[in-house]
Amino acid sequence: MHKSNLILVFLWLCQCHAFVDPNQSVNSSSNRHALILQATPANEGYITIHRDNSQHQLSYRIARPMSLSSKQAAPILTLHGGPSLPSSYLYPLEECIPYRSIIYFDQLGCGKSDEPADSSLYSIENTVHDLHVLIKQLGIRRFHLYGHSYGGILAFEYMKSLVVSEEKNDVECLSAVLSSAPYHISKLERDFDRLTQKLIPDDRTLSDAEVGELFRINHQCRLPEMPAQLARAYANPGTVWFGTQVIADYVAQPPPGDAARMPSTLIMRGEYDFVGEECFDEWKKVINRKFVRCKTLDNCSHHGLYENSALYGETIDSYFAEYD
Repeated sequence: MHKSNLILVFLWLCQCHAFVDPNQSVNSSSNRHALILQATPANEGYITIHRDNSQHQLSYRIARPMSLSSKQAAPILTLHGGPSLPSSYLYPLEECIPYRSIIYFDQLGCGKSDEPADSSLYSIENTVHDLHVLIKQLGIRRFHLYGHSYGGILAFEYMKSLVVSEEKNDVECLSAVLSSAPYHISKLERDFDRLTQKLIPDDRTLSDAEVGELFRINHQCRLPEMPAQLARAYANPGTVWFGTQVIADYVAQPPPGDAARMPSTLIMRGEYDFVGEECFDEWKKVINRKFVRCKTLDNCSHHGLYENSALYGETIDSYFAEYD
């Protein structure tokens, strides 16, 4: 493997597999997902965010908008991974989590959002600020927070920003789920290399695409074929600020000792996930609550949403229901 970069693995696969072409038909399972998602009422639009000397548009989607203010089942605000994958790969949440409103947005530089060429406009801190703007502009008052992979890092940093802020906050983050979220990017890269080397036979020379496929089917999405919706997302990332190299120095740090308690949090990962089991103990160290719940999804890897959608959705929905 020439580069230990998780995004590049999927880019290799997307170049090799014809089914990622968005103009081609998808398999029957993906068609079923598409029909259900098309039947789900949704509002789509844009919000405006500002940097020092510029303004940009971020795309959002609200599934089941009529339930946005529900008192019985609070909405879920989602944060996608990457950095710079489009949020569309999370849309199947609508199938496996019924009734709740689900809010998605494409972070700056990917999906339908603007992609300014100036890399200085991108950072974890700026994205957390964008999230505050999104919540205010959409008028969201109470919600559950869900972050997948890199999105889990953003979820943690957003929660930390809430408890260290001296300003009065009129929104309520009821609880959070961090799904397959790394806490230390350099360690993630080392684990990636270690897991990759274990998959390479001693008596064979494999191409990057072959190694990537081995890694994909063992540690990223353990299905015979990568689902078309997921593959399309990985085939179309942002190009200015993407991949683990742009957050290479990230290590999760706890809030100050005198900060308020962060929302109740569930840490979940797949049994074969490249995000290792040690993430449970490490996230517990930096989330300043006495109890942080952890869950390993059997027979899943990094994309449990696709590998076992029923288990994945039930795990999230039942946890959020405790804090509605």
